[in-house]
Amino acid sequence: MEYTVQKLAQLAGVSSRTLRYYDEIGLLKPARINSSGYRIYGSAEIDKLQQILFYRELGVELEKIKKIIHSSSFDSLKALQEHRTKLVENKKQLELLITNVEKTIANYEGRIVMSDQEKFTGFKQKLINDNEAKYGKEIRAKYGNEKVDRSNQKLMGLTPEQYAELQKLEAEIMDTLQAALTTGDPASELAQETADLHRQWLSYTWDKYSEEAHAGLAQMYVDDARFTAYYDRIQAGAAKFLRDAILIYTGKNK
Repeated sequence: MEYTVQKLAQLAGVSSRTLRYYDEIGLLKPARINSSGYRIYGSAEIDKLQQILFYRELGVELEKIKKIIHSSSFDSLKALQEHRTKLVENKKQLELLITNVEKTIANYEGRIVMSDQEKFTGFKQKLINDNEAKYGKEIRAKYGNEKVDRSNQKLMGLTPEQYAELQKLEAEIMDTLQAALTTGDPASELAQETADLHRQWLSYTWDKYSEEAHAGLAQMYVDDARFTAYYDRIQAGAAKFLRDAILIYTGKNK
């Protein structure tokens, strides 16, 4: 069956403007243009749109989706299986948060007594899930499943006070890094303070700290565009500056 822009938009629950935009950027082209000038979509385009919407639901940017689905190695079945895995993980996360909210309501109503540890379980699990979705493949390839799993377990076992300190440290790292960038010197006192804060931050999830691993992670911040973007949102070159500061801090800059 074939569809015009308007009919496909109604079928998929998106706007006609969205479909036209997808065509403009080369993400989803119509099968053909009919004699009246209307975009016409067939079964192949419907399947591709479904894939696009799955990726969008998982938070993948349009430019990245375009590269994925237009790749010669793209496998629709494999992609669907991966979508299912991620959606199941999201479902588990939502169920955990719902359970957490329900227990909190019961706690307020005096029906149960909820421990401080339980109050933060859902949020810590979400942090783990988000990190796995963004960086899990690379981190596991670099450090191995056992180390990553132990790190996740350590995070889940943090007390409310430790979890609050972890979040505070993350904010401090960004603030101190921004101030250190004004010096232009990764060996400056501020830059080295940033590196030390970073070490403290890692200690909350790493079961064992090593200078080699710290330096290796810092290098990944430069080698992986996603890590680079996280730090470079402060200022272009921030990830490289942090890497250099950590290499000096760990003595691995030689």
